[in-house]
Amino acid sequence: MASPMLRSIHVHPVKSLAACAREEVVVEPWGLDGDRRWMLIDHTGRAVTQRQQPRMGQVSAALTGDGGVTLSAPGSAPMTVEVPPPGRTLTAELHGSRFEVVEAAAAAHSWLGDVLDTPVRLVHLDAPSHRRLIDPAYARPGETVSLADGYPLLLTTTASLAALNALIASGGHPEEGPLPMNRFRPNAVIDGTGPWAEDDWKRISIGEVPFRVVKPCGRCVITTTDQRTSERGKEPLRTLARHRRVGKDLLFGQNLIPDGTGVIRVGDPVRILD
Repeated sequence: MASPMLRSIHVHPVKSLAACAREEVVVEPWGLDGDRRWMLIDHTGRAVTQRQQPRMGQVSAALTGDGGVTLSAPGSAPMTVEVPPPGRTLTAELHGSRFEVVEAAAAAHSWLGDVLDTPVRLVHLDAPSHRRLIDPAYARPGETVSLADGYPLLLTTTASLAALNALIASGGHPEEGPLPMNRFRPNAVIDGTGPWAEDDWKRISIGEVPFRVVKPCGRCVITTTDQRTSERGKEPLRTLARHRRVGKDLLFGQNLIPDGTGVIRVGDPVRILD
């Protein structure tokens, strides 16, 4: 078997919108540079994701040089949104945690509301170093996360996806597979491992950057959403429930916390430290 290596890097500038592939990226304490620093909220301040709006996967957000984003969607003219100036914050809620964010310009709300056919507001995490703490059951004191669900990075492996697709094909519903990796919205995709090898990792390095492997990722309905069409099926949750259930969680991928900063690049070696 080949040695493990970083096959691809994916940054999601706006939470739950389409990902951007990168050849290299800076790892910051709270996640990849530019990853999930923007988010949609409803009128109550609660996060809006593909769980509620599956069409979000068809909307793209490309990073601009200063941390802003250029939004695009089929049938709509692109819109560039600048990072809002520092000032008054509002309270947002994501998976039960409440924290402060800064609201984007009203034109961004209108553009997104028209595309998604529902009222939303676009907000920016202005200070990721202290706005939102990681669950202390898995993190060290003071460690923070951007607007990812709970942890700075999500890692998946191509071998585990191949194994999952084989299980889907043998489970009586081959028409729902094979599934692409974008269903799982990872940051780092690793080649050259055995299926489910990541279950046993505790510490790894990608290139020169070390990470702690702190918690397997419990999957949700977003994984059943075709990222091109927004249509939903039953896979992979049906197969994960049969083969990868631990308690209430259906597991695929691993959550990482950086133990340092630096640059990771496609093709970097991945070393299993523990």
